[in-house]
Amino acid sequence: MHVVIMGCGRVGATLAPSLESRGHSVAIIDQNPDAFRRLPAGFDGRTVPGVGYDRDVLEEAGIERAEAFAAVSSGDNSNIIAARVARETFGVENVVARIYDPGRAEVYQRLGIPTVATVRWTADQMLRRLLPEGAETEWIDPSGTIRLAEVHVTSDWVGRRVSALEEASGARVAFLSRFGEGVVPSQDTMVQEGDLVHVIMRLADTERVSQVFQTAPQQEV
Repeated sequence: MHVVIMGCGRVGATLAPSLESRGHSVAIIDQNPDAFRRLPAGFDGRTVPGVGYDRDVLEEAGIERAEAFAAVSSGDNSNIIAARVARETFGVENVVARIYDPGRAEVYQRLGIPTVATVRWTADQMLRRLLPEGAETEWIDPSGTIRLAEVHVTSDWVGRRVSALEEASGARVAFLSRFGEGVVPSQDTMVQEGDLVHVIMRLADTERVSQVFQTAPQQEV
């Protein structure tokens, strides 16, 4: 699909080649033409200098055929205006805006503009690493029955098989985050120091699963 990105800062310059490597066409907009120097050599997408919520600029970037739009400039107001123009004027369905002010992010979420609140996300991730307790929800299915969550695992489980965690908890380990990479475990995969464990479970079982993961295993497995 075709994706238009507004903002060629660190986020935009990372997002654009990542999308391109997945086979999508990309156009990236920035007011400062020098910003495009952040893009890696070999980037084949289109670079469009200009204001990201200007209709002519958006059209030059191919917004009329775009299936997705990301507003990731450094300005909250610019990001929201651009996101609304992309959705309301050009009918782009998949729209997201980066917002620094968490209060604003909540307001725009209620208005139907998906947002990533940079400050809140960073604070939540920091707290998660400082106080790794319980389960942090990452997704809930529409029926409210199934939950994907990052669940803290006590160090006593390090060196144990993922299958032992599943057997003890009755939950399914969907994947591990290990050294910044996602790992889909097999039954023989061992839990390593520093692993973040992402679990699929019934919502009603969350407290029990969290308790199992925070308790030392009862026997050798």
